[in-house]
Amino acid sequence: MNDQQPTVDATLTVETRTRAADGVLSLTLRRPDGGSLPAWTPGAHIDVLLDGDDGGDQIRQYSLCGHPGERDVWQIAVLREPEGRGGSAYVHDHLYEGAKVRVRGPRNNFPLRPAARHLFIAGGVGITPILPMVEAAEAAGADWRLLYGGRTRTSMAFLDRLTPYGDRVLVRPQDEYGLLDLTTFLGVPEEGTLVHACGPEPLLRAVQEQCATWPPGTLGVERFAPVRTAQTGPADAFEVELARSGRTLTVPPDRSVLETVEEAGIAVDFSCREGTCGTCETDVLDGTPDHRDSLLSEDERAAGDTMLICVSRSCGPRLVLDL
Repeated sequence: MNDQQPTVDATLTVETRTRAADGVLSLTLRRPDGGSLPAWTPGAHIDVLLDGDDGGDQIRQYSLCGHPGERDVWQIAVLREPEGRGGSAYVHDHLYEGAKVRVRGPRNNFPLRPAARHLFIAGGVGITPILPMVEAAEAAGADWRLLYGGRTRTSMAFLDRLTPYGDRVLVRPQDEYGLLDLTTFLGVPEEGTLVHACGPEPLLRAVQEQCATWPPGTLGVERFAPVRTAQTGPADAFEVELARSGRTLTVPPDRSVLETVEEAGIAVDFSCREGTCGTCETDVLDGTPDHRDSLLSEDERAAGDTMLICVSRSCGPRLVLDL
């Protein structure tokens, strides 16, 4: 899962700001000097650091939804969420054309894997990582279809970019069609088919249930929020040995591994602190992690050689990490 692509930590300028749909703002970001940005692949996201009193020094992840071949700009789209934590409101209220914003990335935890056939499912602003995937699948000559849902047609962004694909794209606003008909769209499992889904958690749960009998590894999902489930085990204290730093720390019940490492003055990359973005993913050299994230696949969890230290803990008294 670790992304080895070149990344950047830089302050970019908002070049354009446009309305993509009801409540959805599209921004293009550029280096102030006009230089190139790191390459990215469909499914990638960037961290946007929202500094200042109104932003509350928040870090938010937004999928790149432009064209990977355009190396001078990055495009994101942000849904204003009235019940959110303030990040989307800050973007809508402060990031006007000419504004400066610090970003990090890109990072891809939702890659478009090669396949003969792709089934894409997007709900609302979940179209943002799916859109470049669709365009890449088309360019590769793959067989693909997209089921795209939203509250209303006017709330669904980037319909204009999907129009050229005709009946390969099923646009299904809820006020016109009701809930997405996943059973008909997905059908029965077919060899060589991958399913990619992004959207609100109820939709992703429904897709996962529908794909439960499909071959392992068929389904890839991208979440914008952590799954709220019961913890895997008790939050007992345990030791973590940091192999590169030569230190051993005790992680108390009320602290995460990330917080414990931070308090010890050891620099480590992080972003969401919720187990969804993958920034803090760390190699496990010994011990068994207690996975509590919303990102790793079942195969990655079973392998136990990596963990997200912002939320996951240890199944035993000791872990050895590559830190």
